[in-house]
Amino acid sequence: MKKPVVIAVVGSKSSGKTTTIEALTRELTKRGYKIAVAKHIPEPDFTIDKAGKDTWRFAQSGAKTIISVASNEIATIEKVKAKNFPLKEILQKCKGHDIVFLEGFRKFISRKKDIPKIVVVRAAKEISDAAKSFKPILAFTGPCSTENLNPKIPYVNVLKNPEKIADIVEKVVL
Repeated sequence: MKKPVVIAVVGSKSSGKTTTIEALTRELTKRGYKIAVAKHIPEPDFTIDKAGKDTWRFAQSGAKTIISVASNEIATIEKVKAKNFPLKEILQKCKGHDIVFLEGFRKFISRKKDIPKIVVVRAAKEISDAAKSFKPILAFTGPCSTENLNPKIPYVNVLKNPEKIADIVEKVVL
């Protein structure tokens, strides 16, 4: 089985990373690609598991893996020290997909040249910072257009042209 193509979508908080991944997922799914998304949640005490629920109680009693099966989904909760959890293991969970989008994971992927990045920017200062911090950059997107600032890296408005950003990603896949 072929390894999926991994593409990171990075940017500041509330810049439009989720919107970008939604547009890409919608467009690439229409084209027949199987998509996986891994999202980094930086809040130290965040949990998907709610206190008092059965899955939470199982974890509190010592279970390291809890699998919840409902009529329309299966959720696996693994209790690990995510700070030390390698990206390689996260990607292992995405086997069988064509493309994996990473949302966030800024510190893990900033200089990884084998992971292309789509950078979502809100202000001109973020453009120059991103050009220094992230290699390689496939495209810029977000509320701040970079069209006149960095002609080597395309800017795509994902709200108006989701097919254009999907075309850029598809070239990486092919």
